[in-house]
Amino acid sequence: MAQSTASQNVLDRAAQGGRISPEEALDLYRSAPLHALGQAADAARRLRYAGTEHIATYIIERNINYTNACVTACKFCAFYAAPKSEDVWTRDLDDILRRCAETVELGGTQIMFQGGHHPDYGVEYYERHFAAIKEAFPQLVIHSLGASEVEHMARISGVTAEEAIRRIHAAGLDSFAGAGAELLPARPRRAIAPLKESGERWIEIMETAHRLGVESTSTMLMGTGETNAERIEHLRMIRDAQDRTGGFRAFIPYTYQPENNHLKGRTQATLFEYLRLIAVARLFLDNVAHIQGSWLTTGKEVGQLSLHYGADDLGSVMLEENVVSSAGAKHRSDRLELLHLIRTAGRVPAQRSTTYEHLVVHEDPALDPVDDRVVSHLSSTAIEGGSAHPELKVVPAR
Repeated sequence: MAQSTASQNVLDRAAQGGRISPEEALDLYRSAPLHALGQAADAARRLRYAGTEHIATYIIERNINYTNACVTACKFCAFYAAPKSEDVWTRDLDDILRRCAETVELGGTQIMFQGGHHPDYGVEYYERHFAAIKEAFPQLVIHSLGASEVEHMARISGVTAEEAIRRIHAAGLDSFAGAGAELLPARPRRAIAPLKESGERWIEIMETAHRLGVESTSTMLMGTGETNAERIEHLRMIRDAQDRTGGFRAFIPYTYQPENNHLKGRTQATLFEYLRLIAVARLFLDNVAHIQGSWLTTGKEVGQLSLHYGADDLGSVMLEENVVSSAGAKHRSDRLELLHLIRTAGRVPAQRSTTYEHLVVHEDPALDPVDDRVVSHLSSTAIEGGSAHPELKVVPAR
C-alpha cells in the first residue's frame, strides 16, 4: 500500500507539471498501473496545451534517402550497404529535386534528407545539395541529419563539428532531425552501433547546434536489448541537455524492426513497453514541448493509443521512407486515415509546420482534403501535370 501511495504521489506531482527524478521515473516505468500512468501523462499534456488540448497534429513530409553506402554498419540497420558492395546506390541531384517537386505538389512542407555515412561525402556535399534544394524550393523546410552525420562529414572535410554545422545551416539546413541517437547510454550504444560517436558526443554536437540557432528533435530506438534503467538514462541525458540549451522541440521514440539486420529480432520492445515509455517521457521530459507517437513502427492502433498516453503529435504522412521500412516496418497510411485516427481518439486533427504551428485545423470533417495521392511511401517520383517545378517532374521511378 505504501508503495502504491508513493507512486500515486509521484504521478500526481508530474501530472501537475512538477519535476520527477530519474529514480522516480524508473519506478513509474517499471511498476505504475498502466491506466494511472496514462491518465497522469494525459493530464500533463492537457496542462501544457491548455486551450488547444483538444488538438493533435500531423505533418506531410518526405524522407529522401540519398545513398545507402555507409561505413558505420549499425547492427539494427537493414538499409545500409558496405561502400564497395555491388548493392550501393546514390541518388543524383536531379532525382533529389524531382522528389522535392513532388513533395511540394502534394502539400508537403518538410523534407528529411537522410542516408548512410558515405566515405566520400564531406561538408561540401551537403552544402551543394541543400543550396540547390533551397534555390529550387525555398518553401520546403530542410529538417534533416543529426549529430552522427555531422561528426562524419566534419571528419571527412577536416573541420570541426561547429564549422560543419555553421556551413550546412548557411547553405539551407533549417533544423536537425535528431538522427543517430539510437540509445545514448554507453553499454547499449556500443552493442548496436560500435562505430558511431558516443552518446555524450551526440549530446555535445546537438548542444553546439542549439547554441548556433539550429534546433532539433530528439529520438530513441527501443527494443535492441537495452534495460529499463538504460531507457530512463537516455531520457535523463536528453532532459539535462535541454536544461542547458532548450533546443529540442520534440521527443520521438520508435521501436526496433527485426527484419534483414544482424540483431535478427532476438530482442524487441512490446507495445505496452512503448506506451509506458511515451507516458513516462511526457511526465519526465517536463522541458520538452512535444511527444510524437510513432505509428510507422508500432502500428496505427498503437499510434492512436499514444494520444491517450501523453503524445500530442501523430507524426507524418511520410511520402517516402526507406530505412525502417527495410527492417520490416510495413505500416502505411494516407492523410484521410490519419485524420480519422486522430478524430476517433477524441481529438481534432491539425496539419502542422516543422516548428509545430497549426497550418490547417480540420474542425469540420466535411471539409477534409480528399487528394488520394497524399499517401505514405509513394512509389513514384513524378506527377503528370504537376505544377511545383514542371521542368523536373516527369521521370520513371528508379
